[in-house]
Amino acid sequence: MIKGQGRYSLHCASRYTAALIRQQHRSLQTQQTKDRRRRVVITGLGVVSPVGCNVTTAWQTILSGQSKSFTKSELKTMARGTAFALLAAKEALTAASWTPSAEDESACQRTGVAVGMGMVDLQDICDTNEALKKGYNRVSPFFVPRILPNMPAGQLSIKYGFRGPNHAVSTACATGAHSIGDAFRFIRNGDADVMVCGGAEACINPLAIAGFCRLRALSTAFNDDPTASSRPFDEHRDGFVMGEGSAIFVLEELEHARNRGVPIQGEILGYGLSGDASHLTAPRDDGTGAMLAMTRALNDANLTTAEVGYINAHATSTPIGDAIEARSIRTLFGDHTDKVAVSSTKGAHGHLLGAAGNLEALFTLLACRHGVLPPTVNLDSITDDMAGLRFVAKTSEPWDDGRRRVALKNSFGFGGTNACLCIGEYQE
Repeated sequence: MIKGQGRYSLHCASRYTAALIRQQHRSLQTQQTKDRRRRVVITGLGVVSPVGCNVTTAWQTILSGQSKSFTKSELKTMARGTAFALLAAKEALTAASWTPSAEDESACQRTGVAVGMGMVDLQDICDTNEALKKGYNRVSPFFVPRILPNMPAGQLSIKYGFRGPNHAVSTACATGAHSIGDAFRFIRNGDADVMVCGGAEACINPLAIAGFCRLRALSTAFNDDPTASSRPFDEHRDGFVMGEGSAIFVLEELEHARNRGVPIQGEILGYGLSGDASHLTAPRDDGTGAMLAMTRALNDANLTTAEVGYINAHATSTPIGDAIEARSIRTLFGDHTDKVAVSSTKGAHGHLLGAAGNLEALFTLLACRHGVLPPTVNLDSITDDMAGLRFVAKTSEPWDDGRRRVALKNSFGFGGTNACLCIGEYQE
């Protein structure tokens, strides 16, 4: 084989696939009608994260271009993912002014929950195993309920009396985005009027760290300077940094929100999913899995690539994953690539695994609402394979091009599962 021929063939295949995707995009657009579907808006947000334990603080930290060195001791009173979700949900429901009483049967029955976890609390499993060695009766009767991935959703439903869909997603690092997307569809399809949705993760413990280290997934090159470790798209990136927490959205059918007179913070416009069908931990080399998810989200929103102004990338700071995502964006957006801002907020807060997509969707929504693009912390320089993308590096930038602000939020998970949310500035 001629040197470089394989790379050229891969590039041609990728271009051909992108052309097919765009053709599919155009044909599907003619079949869909915006007016027939219920619009879904965001009325509440809540967060517990490495960059802040309320929405205002977290957003200010992201815009400051700072990276947070996170330790569990900062949130030592909240030991489980369920606790993270409950705290974030309290802020979100308060912001949305939505806490119907148990006597309000209709409101409770039309409010659902969709909150997932990427992985269970391994520390709980390790501690329970040690207890078992001392005797069967040392195992807590709450052990099994504590490690079920649907417990955050279940606990929220029980606490607030919500009897709509009670749904839990566990799709690795795409969990949070899938949860929001599924909740969006529940409302649009008429299964609920209000959905409390997002993801939670409490993953920092020695066993999880060891497991990801054995996968060579974690950054080790900047141990002497931890705040420089997470550096999406940067040429010196060498792996991700784990974080934990939760972000919760309150989604609501538009007329329901209007009738209540609550402030509308933004709108979910579309949702796309795909599978790589390729590898346990790595995305497809040609980026078609990511392209399909983005294309399907745009199809669902009846939008074109030219109408997107910002992409909040999944980019976790790994050498392979970031490069493939960059390639997929460049191939799909074509001549429009240099007009779309791209950033990954993981440089500031690390990778929250099952709570990554929802936390980053929150920052994407705030970018659409406030007209400010969040930066990629630690992005100092790029390699040639990143050329052509308009990165928002190190400092935030204004976003005001005279059009409705529309963004894509990418999330990809182990097992080849991909999700993309299309989020927009709310307009009548």
